[in-house]
Formats: sequence, structure tokens, C-alpha cells
Amino acid sequence: MLGSDRLRGPTTVTGTVDIDRYIAVNQPAWLRLQELTVRAQRSVADIPPVELDELIQLYQRVSAQLSHARTYYGDRHLTSRLTQLVAGARVVIYTRRGRALDTARRFFTEAFPGAVWTSRRFVLASAVLFFGPTVAVGVWLSNSQEALRVAIPQEAQDLIVESQFEDYYSTFSADGFAAMITFNNIWVSFLAITGGILLGAGSIFFLVYNGLQIGAMAAVMHAGGAADAFWGLIIPHGLLELSAITIAGGAGLRMGWAIIAPGDRSRVESLAEAALRAVAIAIGLTIVFLVAALIEAFVTPSDLPTFLRIGIGVAFEMAFLSYLVVYGKRAEASGAAEALGRRRPRSWADEPTVTLAPLPQRRLRHPDQPRPAATPQAPQPPPR
Repeated sequence: MLGSDRLRGPTTVTGTVDIDRYIAVNQPAWLRLQELTVRAQRSVADIPPVELDELIQLYQRVSAQLSHARTYYGDRHLTSRLTQLVAGARVVIYTRRGRALDTARRFFTEAFPGAVWTSRRFVLASAVLFFGPTVAVGVWLSNSQEALRVAIPQEAQDLIVESQFEDYYSTFSADGFAAMITFNNIWVSFLAITGGILLGAGSIFFLVYNGLQIGAMAAVMHAGGAADAFWGLIIPHGLLELSAITIAGGAGLRMGWAIIAPGDRSRVESLAEAALRAVAIAIGLTIVFLVAALIEAFVTPSDLPTFLRIGIGVAFEMAFLSYLVVYGKRAEASGAAEALGRRRPRSWADEPTVTLAPLPQRRLRHPDQPRPAATPQAPQPPPR
């Protein structure tokens, strides 16, 4: 127990310093840090993410208070106890951070799916902006040969249908093609996310523009009688790849909305929270793009029957969506999704603390000040 008497030792004071009040005001936070540190030492896995975040905040707070106490109070008992608290918390925090496998597990079961799930409305808006133009342009150009010829010259259409589209998937070696596609998709997702900084306009432009391109390509292949080849080559990897791009666009839209409508926070705070989630999404999508690129390099151009190649693509897509829904809901329910981008308190007074009974206050006096008159006290019974 962090009692006031245990924390306070003999103190040399220049001027009047109320060290008891300092202890009384800050002791709840010290007790809370001690409690969380002890629990974390027993089992970090049993502590909710929100409380782990609180542990880090309290560690930073008490570290600053330790420096303050050393500078202004010079009380060795107080500084010794705060040093022990800070050291214990530091061991827990940095030992945990050193566990790479556990960190990766928490990221892929909490941070990434939680960030996507809590951004689902923006991801839905991104899907409308991306696939809406795809369907609209594809249907329009497929039913208007004149418009299709204006958009894409006939010579270019013939080249795409006869060889260019299919040759794209077999020109390079599979491993080199996979690396190239992975890099390209990561770059595309980066543009989709960072475009949100422009009030979301950059993300919107990117989604609509790429949707128009895919719709036009589909119209060309349909008009040339190569619809089966088109869908047989697009679906195996495209389901996963386009879903990931849509999620990246959703992260960008969320960043833009954070600037437009920050709510009760400043725009800087709101954007910072959205950016944290966007970073988690970008890191997670790197793995998704790698899987999609491997499918595009090894499955899409393979000699497997079309139905089997499409089946592989559908299976990966269903597994990915199920993963996002199941783990995303869990992360939201546990508070991990909220903790990822949650607003930090405006002041340390906003943090949760342990309620304690008021401690007796004793103001230390300067040696030159006169000693106040003693107050008569009732006799106390002898201890038993």
C-alpha cells in the first residue's frame, strides 16, 4: 500500500511545500499503475487492450512525476517509491513489446480487423464509388458500340481481345510477376488512403477513375466475344485484390471525413485517430495483396479448369470476409478497436483513478517561520 507516511521522508524545504497534498492528489494514479503492473506481471493476455493502453499512459505520467519530485521535493522516500513503480511498469511494457509473435497475433486478431470493421460504413461508401462506375460504364459501353469506339479505338480493342489481355498474365516469370503485382497493389492502396487527406477528394477520384477503367475493359472483352476469358482471368485474384483496394479507399474516406466533421474534437485529434486506423489497415492489406499477387501469378494463368480457378478465388474471398467479420466484431466488443484510435485525455485529470479516502494534510514550514501554538489534544488510551 502506498501510504502517505511511507512515501514521505524527512524533507529539507526552501519555502513552503505541501508534499502531503502532492501525494494525496497523485496517489490514486500511483495505486492504479501498481495494480495494472501487478496484473500484467501475472498474465498480460488476461488484461483488456483498453487497460494496457491505460498502463502505458500511467507509466508516462508517473515517469514525468518522478522527474518533478526529484527536482522540486528532494524526498528520497518518495522518489524511491516512484522509481520502483516506473521500473516495474517499464519491464512489463517493454518485455511485452519485445514479444514479436504475440504482437503479430494481436495485430491480426484485433488491430487490423478491428480497424476495418469500425470503418465499415466508409468501406461501403468506397465500394459504391468503385463498383458503381464499373457497372455503369461496363453496361453502357457494352450496349453502345458507338460510345465504345469513341472511348477506345477499334484497333486497340482488337489488340486487347486477341492477345494483350491474356498475354499480360503469362509474359513474366511467376515469381517476378508476383513481386511486381504486390508492389503495384501496395502503391495503389497507398494512393487510395493518402488521398483522404484532401478532404477525401483524392480517394474519391482514385476509386471512380479505376472503376471506370475496369468497366471499360470489361465492355471491350464482352464486345469482342471474350467474356469467358475475361471473367476467368479476373475473378481468381480480382475478388481479393479489389476488396482490399475498396478497404483502402474506405480508410482514405474516413480520414477525409475526420477533417470535415471532427465532432467534439479538434481536427488534428480527429485526423490522428483516423490515421492510426489507416496505418493498421495499410499494414494488414500488405499481406492481403501478397496473397492476391500469388494467386494472380500462379493460379490465374495456370492450366487449371476455369471453374476451379474461380473456385479458388471465391474460397479466398469468403475466408477473408469471414475473418474480417468474426475478428472485427470481437475486437469491437472487447474495446480493442476503439483503443487503437481512441482520443487521449485532454489532461491527466480525465483519466480513471482509484477512489481513496482523503489523506490528512500537513503543510511543511520554512525553518525561519514561527512554530504555531500547539492545540490541546485529548489523552489517547494505551495500546492493547
